[in-house]
Amino acid sequence: MSCGCKTSGDSSHSCGTKSASGCSSVDTCGNSYKLSVFDWLSDVNPSGSKSSEYVEVRFKNERKLYYKNVNNLPLHIGSIIAVESSPGHDIGVVSLSGELVKIQMKKKNVHEDTIQKVYRLANQKDVETWQDLSNKENAIKVDARKIAYGLNLEMKITDVEYQGDGSKVTFYYTADSRIDFRVLIKEYASVFRTKIDMKQIGFRQESAKVGGIGSCGRELCCSTWLTDFRSVNTNAARYQQLSINPQKLAGQCGKLKCCLNYELDTYLDVLRDFPSSNTVLNTEKGRAFCIKIDVFKKKMWFAYVENSMAWYDIDIYEVQKMIAINKKGEKSQALEDLKVVENRMVTSDLIQENSVDRFEKKNRKPSPHNNSSRDRNTRQQDNRNPKQQDNRAARQTDSRSPRPQDAEQRANEQGPKQNINTNPKTQSADHQPAENKTHKKPFKKTKKKFPPKNEGNP
Repeated sequence: MSCGCKTSGDSSHSCGTKSASGCSSVDTCGNSYKLSVFDWLSDVNPSGSKSSEYVEVRFKNERKLYYKNVNNLPLHIGSIIAVESSPGHDIGVVSLSGELVKIQMKKKNVHEDTIQKVYRLANQKDVETWQDLSNKENAIKVDARKIAYGLNLEMKITDVEYQGDGSKVTFYYTADSRIDFRVLIKEYASVFRTKIDMKQIGFRQESAKVGGIGSCGRELCCSTWLTDFRSVNTNAARYQQLSINPQKLAGQCGKLKCCLNYELDTYLDVLRDFPSSNTVLNTEKGRAFCIKIDVFKKKMWFAYVENSMAWYDIDIYEVQKMIAINKKGEKSQALEDLKVVENRMVTSDLIQENSVDRFEKKNRKPSPHNNSSRDRNTRQQDNRNPKQQDNRAARQTDSRSPRPQDAEQRANEQGPKQNINTNPKTQSADHQPAENKTHKKPFKKTKKKFPPKNEGNP
């Protein structure tokens, strides 16, 4: 008898044989649940009983609830159970059991009085009904969007979730303003023939349900491991010296990225040693103001009020000394005297290494091997056959001879001539210029010699 284990998203599949406690485990099914918690207290059981008092049950996507095991059922991670709901019952998968459940309940401020109870382990009929309803959710979502669009409601149906017994269907939607559902719920109830429940979610929760790929190339944090959504403001980007660009700071949900809060505490700890960015130094060459801050190198960049194009990087400890001198009513040293001078050898090597034309051959002396090969080629040319050298000289003179176009132009300047053919191939000997006739060898007429006829032949 097979059981269905729901994984992330809307997928459901069979995961092998069913044991006495439902599905064997998450690892046996070959899939890990989204937003799952590693049970590092699985071997710790202070009471000595094998059953868990409280269990964490996971439903579609990231929705998790806590239930009380009143019947002391042997539940473990991956067990498919029927739990209490209103109305009827719901089907879910145990995602966490043991002593770690109480720690999670304390973390999320879940009171024991509000916890519902576990009915039983799901049987084959419950699993089949649960899978059939899950397969209908995508088609129902498309129909629900069409109905909402026909009523001209400014909302978006993000997801649909059926209850395990089919007695209720929940529609998750996003909207910018308040929506009147009186007509919409009547339409849904007449079409889907079940109890309707509408729940509004934020755009971050929508991204967690839909999923996707972020600008970093990884899956969205909200759809993989992030469980709570903290508020993110632009001050987090300013503290980290990031440009306030909405296109780069916004995520798939259209809000500021949650990852802006990951390193914010580290930046705040480092910035405690920095003077204020509004610091103005009174130096011997004039007043200087802060341009930017380098958190990693612990430096501050200053520029004079008269010449704001020249920037000088100064260590924060030197800046603190200058501020102390200014408080005494004295002027500090000029920024040029406090600027750290880098090693020129190291800088030149880095520039040469990073230059684009470092592979090009410029101003290189010819190697002796190239000279020897060039001399060898010239000697081979000198040792050629005299006839080859004459032919080579003739080709050079022919290349320097005037072209037919030049000859025609010269003829037009001297005066018109009759029957001038500029094509060298069709030019006859009679119409050739005199200079060309002198270079041409005279034609010798030769008589053909026939063999003597035999006297016996007629």
